Amino acid sequence: MAQTVQVETFVDGSALAEVTATTGVVIAQYSTWFERWLTDLDPQLSPLNAYELSLRLTSDTEIQRLNADFRQQDKPTDVLSFAALETELPQADSIYQEQPVYLGDIIISVETATRQAAESQHALKQELAWLTAHGLLHLLGWDHPDEDSLQRMLDQQSHLLSLIA
Repeated sequence: MAQTVQVETFVDGSALAEVTATTGVVIAQYSTWFERWLTDLDPQLSPLNAYELSLRLTSDTEIQRLNADFRQQDKPTDVLSFAALETELPQADSIYQEQPVYLGDIIISVETATRQAAESQHALKQELAWLTAHGLLHLLGWDHPDEDSLQRMLDQQSHLLSLIA
């Protein structure tokens, strides 16, 4: 089993209070999810076994703007991930000897997540966990350009959700 990781999670966004009130998921729970998932995934990216990431819970309006700006798709989506590891960082090896590895940003539209949860007939908390796991996998370099890789990613998401059930 992998060594437990340290994760600094920054959770914010216009929908944070709504999600907390509706689902009971508080900021500390997201940190716990990320710690369990990164411990299980054991990405071997940080010599300190320490990571940082941000999670933003937002509206369809904001995520549509981001989707248009960064993916040239002018429509809302459920989750966007901006992986910091895709960018070259000068002297990264020496920096990561002293600081957590910054994985990137996950942005989730709570409005879209709410619709998807209703369509799938499960709780919003489950949908948020699913999208959060999906976003984390993208930050770690997972992608789904074809059906086989999509299925592997979906299987991994199911596994990650089983760790917090």
